[in-house]
Amino acid sequence: MKKLFVGNIPHSTSEAELRALFEPHGKVDQVSVVTDRDTGRSRGFAFVEMTDSAEAEKAIAALNGKELGGRALNINEARPKTERGGSGPRSGGGGRPGGGRSGGGGGGRDDYSGHARQPREPRW
Repeated sequence: MKKLFVGNIPHSTSEAELRALFEPHGKVDQVSVVTDRDTGRSRGFAFVEMTDSAEAEKAIAALNGKELGGRALNINEARPKTERGGSGPRSGGGGRPGGGRSGGGGGGRDDYSGHARQPREPRW
């Protein structure tokens, strides 16, 4: 079993259309178009699970770069989320105050504005 990432699909693409696109290259187990949680609209990518790894490789070779709805498809083997790394600004904790960053963005401005007010009070 091999899971494929299918990127750059038109937002109007249905799971049935993707299944029909991949089935000539082998047995398709599951197709899931990823949608936005809030709007329910397609996010422009999907995952296709194929039973046979060799058939999946053939599908990648045949369909990667092929146009669908005027867009060139980007198809490769799906990688698990855990391989994307745990550090970086989008990892879920990098932007929080006290997250190990020094002198960054809003934190620096907040610190400055706090200090700027303190000297003013003793003047009165």
